[in-house]
Amino acid sequence: MGLIKQILRKLVRPLLGEVLEKQYQLIEKIENLHISIGELQSRLNQNTDHQSFTNSGFKVFSQWDEDGQIDFIINRIPEMPKSYIEFGVENYSESNTRYLMMSRHWDGLIIDGSKTNIDYIRKQNYFWQNSLRAVNAFITKENINSLILNNDFSGDIGILSVDIDGNDYWVLEQINCVTPVLVIAEINNLFGPEKKISIPYDPNFQRFNAHYSGLYYGASLPAFTGLMDQKGYQLIGCNNICNNAFFVRNDFAGRFQVKSAKEAYSLNPARESRDENGNLSYATGSANQIDIIANLPIFNFETDSVEKIGMLLGRKLQL
Repeated sequence: MGLIKQILRKLVRPLLGEVLEKQYQLIEKIENLHISIGELQSRLNQNTDHQSFTNSGFKVFSQWDEDGQIDFIINRIPEMPKSYIEFGVENYSESNTRYLMMSRHWDGLIIDGSKTNIDYIRKQNYFWQNSLRAVNAFITKENINSLILNNDFSGDIGILSVDIDGNDYWVLEQINCVTPVLVIAEINNLFGPEKKISIPYDPNFQRFNAHYSGLYYGASLPAFTGLMDQKGYQLIGCNNICNNAFFVRNDFAGRFQVKSAKEAYSLNPARESRDENGNLSYATGSANQIDIIANLPIFNFETDSVEKIGMLLGRKLQL
């Protein structure tokens, strides 16, 4: 049996290698096709009269329509530095900057807390084909500036994209080593368009450890709008499901229609809540979803205190 196994290994392994190589080639061809379609859409958008940020979206590698919205912004700020930082990228298959990297070859830094994800990224062709730094680190407000500086980024950059499903507000508040032209921040749409609130800071926060539903994370759109106003940025809108907010630095904000949090906000139709077994529960309606996390603490920036989510957002606490 030992000899047979050895023969089979010698025969099968090369065949598996060929199959995998063909799969990689097919994936790369499909991705190149997506990029070409994205570039075509970009040209169409540029040649369309009365094009607005709201209807500029399209998807290549972004999760929703952020690729088109980013394209819209950078086409109106041609002097923007050709660099970006994005953290919370997972394996970089869906992200806000990958299309930008592959279509325009900007200088990039991406950070993710999973070593598996970063190892995967470093094995891809695009990693050596572009000026990309991929860093494995669990981000906190205490280490974010050193992570950025230690990877040769400082001062003016083009884009900063923040999506860590947790301490996003607190981390963004601390960043002072770079001055992006555009900041994209993931918001918790469930927290609504009125209250300036965020989960309390916890350096060890992980979304599904904090609550099985996955609904408890991040900060509200008004909280981010207030923070970015202090940092010298204006809100110009959100993506099509209103879970990413776009802020342009004041020296360029005049090229866009600035919006308030209430004007930019819309309900998120996605049903991403989980049950206690980790399965999608498809909870609908913001009120029903808030009830699931009603007893959890939330930091209220208006009162500078920690309160219960349900009480603050007008829902009954669970007994």
